[in-house]
Parts: sequence; C-alpha cells; structure tokens
Amino acid sequence: MNGASQENSKALFNVDKIYVKDLSLEIPHAPKVFLERESPVVDIRLHTQAGTIEEGQFEVLVMATVTAKIGEKVLFLIEVKQAGIFQIRNVPTEELEPILAVTCPNILFPYLREAVSDLSVRGGFAPALLNPINFEAIYQQQKQKLQQAQPAISQTEH
Repeated sequence: MNGASQENSKALFNVDKIYVKDLSLEIPHAPKVFLERESPVVDIRLHTQAGTIEEGQFEVLVMATVTAKIGEKVLFLIEVKQAGIFQIRNVPTEELEPILAVTCPNILFPYLREAVSDLSVRGGFAPALLNPINFEAIYQQQKQKLQQAQPAISQTEH
C-alpha cells in the first residue's frame, strides 16, 4: 500500500490537448489594400490566461492580436487564441502559478506563432512573424508589480 500512495503523490505534468480556440482574419479594405506600396506598421499584442477546468486539469490560453496599418487604414487584423489543456497534479501551490504562467505558454507559443504567420500568408500578405517571448521575464515583472502594489493597498486600509 505504501508504494501505491507514493505513486499517487508523484508530481504529474501532461499536455492533454493543444488546439486553436478562436481564429479571425479581417481585411476591411480588400481588394484595394493589395495595391498599397507603403510598408505597414504592425502592432502585436500578446497576453495569457489560465483557468481551472476541474481538479488537476487546466486550460491555458496564449492570445495574439496583430494589426497592420498604413496611416489610419487597417490592412489586416488577425486574432488568435491558442489553447491547451494541461494535467498538473501533486504540485505545491507555490509552484503551480509559474507552471501556468511560464511553462504552459512556452509550450503553446510555437503553435500560436505558426497560426498567425499562416493566417497572414493565407490572407495574401507577407508572413507576420512573432518574435520569441520570454514568459519567465513577463511573469517576474508582473509578480514584482503586484508586490509593489500590495504595501500601498494595505497602508490605505489602516
């Protein structure tokens, strides 16, 4: 029986499913937009989200919004939500947050990058390439901002 309880308490991390949750391409000024000769300004916005599906099972999303413009005219708008279902069990609570904020997005990002690039090409444009993202640095920055904000909150409550 001891062996069984040790087996059940081993940390488990498994990728159950990787999928595109939402995918959108808009080319509001087609076909005239394809006659443009200027290079567009491309704005890329990324963010992540994690939530519990059930005990030990989590959905993590990495989302990108890519907008290409010439002046105020939108050439294209791409939105992709790349998702994954991850099984994470027997992990201390303090280790769960970095797994959901860093490890899982690192697994999903190459799929997101491919979807964005593929969609821009299918829309008739040059590939929209997303640069590598350091999810660890983003996580540390967010954690630091939260820690800096907490003392201010507790001071105002007194």
